[in-house]
Amino acid sequence: MKNAFAIVTLSALLAACGVAPQKQAGSAAAPRPAAPAEPDAPAAEATASTDTPPAEALPNNELTGDLLFRITKAELEFKSGNWQGPYITMMALAQQTRDPRLARRAAEMAVTAKQSEQALAAVRLWRGLAPDSEEATQFFLGFAVAGDDLSEAEAIFEQRLKAATPMQRPLAMFQMQQFLLRAKDKAAAFGVQQRVLLPYDNTLEAHLILAQSAFGLNDLDRAREEAGKALAIKPDSELAILTSAQVSGDIESAMKILTGFLEKYPKSNEVRAAYARILVDNKQYEEARKEFLILLKEQPDNIAVLYALGVLGTQTNNVDEAEKYFTRFVTVLEEHPSDERDPSKALLILSQIAEQKNDLDAAYNWLSKVENSDEKIYMAARMKMAVLTARKGDVDGARKQLAELTPTNAADQAQIFQTDAQLLRDAGDHRAAYTVLENALKRYPDNPDILYDYALVAEKLGKVEVMEKALRQVMIAAPDNQHAYNALGYSLAERNERLPEALSLIDKALQMAPGDPFIMDSMGWVQYRLGHLDEAESYLRRAYAVRSDPEIAVHLGEVLFAKGDVSGAQKLWKEAHAKDPQNDALKATLARLNQSL
Repeated sequence: MKNAFAIVTLSALLAACGVAPQKQAGSAAAPRPAAPAEPDAPAAEATASTDTPPAEALPNNELTGDLLFRITKAELEFKSGNWQGPYITMMALAQQTRDPRLARRAAEMAVTAKQSEQALAAVRLWRGLAPDSEEATQFFLGFAVAGDDLSEAEAIFEQRLKAATPMQRPLAMFQMQQFLLRAKDKAAAFGVQQRVLLPYDNTLEAHLILAQSAFGLNDLDRAREEAGKALAIKPDSELAILTSAQVSGDIESAMKILTGFLEKYPKSNEVRAAYARILVDNKQYEEARKEFLILLKEQPDNIAVLYALGVLGTQTNNVDEAEKYFTRFVTVLEEHPSDERDPSKALLILSQIAEQKNDLDAAYNWLSKVENSDEKIYMAARMKMAVLTARKGDVDGARKQLAELTPTNAADQAQIFQTDAQLLRDAGDHRAAYTVLENALKRYPDNPDILYDYALVAEKLGKVEVMEKALRQVMIAAPDNQHAYNALGYSLAERNERLPEALSLIDKALQMAPGDPFIMDSMGWVQYRLGHLDEAESYLRRAYAVRSDPEIAVHLGEVLFAKGDVSGAQKLWKEAHAKDPQNDALKATLARLNQSL
């Protein structure tokens, strides 16, 4: 249940969450509570009053030469890697001047040095010097909840809730929940929540927090009881019904709860979105699509819904729908440049769709929109652009594009070598591809992917010994690489050499990837070479059922021809010819068997 319907903390429910992927960003220096965005939570209205804390009262100290010297000296020592002396200096100066900023700096030094006891001491001093500082309190709570004694934290939580106005209190409850998620003793943290929230038993948020915390402790009875109390307070609360579904115990019950709520409150978009996501998780794609379309009708430019419908299009192989919704998703994001969601994956899918339609210019243009927010995706997009340039006939231009890329890691550089070699292989220049990979191996001698490609090119050039040596190196470097075993086994079978060894290699590959159609094809082919025609036909038919590849059709056709089924063989060869008229294996087989289509 937890896997399918993830734990929803009040923070997650209050925060506006999108389905689409987010752009990567650097981590913040210190955690900050997220502002709530759920309309049925009063805390949303209180955000403005809590976002800007009052300025700390600072002592009227003169910055003397001696004080400046000691601070500067401490900072320089800290930069050189010494934390203890600078920490002691900052603590002493904070006590001497009563300036909370120096205590805060001492705390930062201790945190950087991973000295939790000293950090807590500095934060205590900071709070003492600035008792009204929200930042100091937040730092202190962060340390307090991580320890074994939660009593100090409990007292602060009680005081904060008591001091908050009714509009501010839900946010304060949410912040308490966020802090206590970090506690080592979850049961003790739950006890703190129960005691602190007891005076607010008439509020929706108190029961939601208790329901979610009880669920985290696997106390389903208590979780359902608290969720029921929340619904009793506000029967139309989307937060409460989502929590009720979460703690229901199984997917069927959760779906029943959500559908019942949607019948009463059909405009509950968050609930409908959650229900649609459960349908997706259960592979009920058409039903999920209907729910997302209802959401889209309400909000035609909802980015999360557009992305979800695009993904559903790819899941159901509805290429036109995937293209339609991902295109709209990208367009809406372009119209809202401040939105942090990352369109890269949608752009890659749109490029693939355009390539499938043989619209290489459109495929290229989609890829050109991928930004460098994720270096791995960016490099993959740029390499694919080079491949498309080559497919349009400009191999030299494509290789120039690859040469202009500036990878920052060895994996991307190795991939550039492979892509460059692939461009040359596709252009029929196997000797140049061999040279590229040979040079690549001088830099990355143990890279299994480069070794594998090097082996395949070596075989094309008739360098069989080089091929076998490279493939055996792959087996050593990556013993779970089924392709290496399959490639060597198939090569031996194709040359009709060392067939028992070929069978053993392919069998090992098939054990690693039993559903791979190309390995099944290899097994069928080696069985054919061994004279086991029935076994060969069985493997090849299974392979062709999974993947109607022209070369598999050629092999199956030859087996049928050997068994006397000439018409069956001809049918398969014609299918192969229709898909790939220039297929080398087909041409060689027809010539060898003196057949024509």
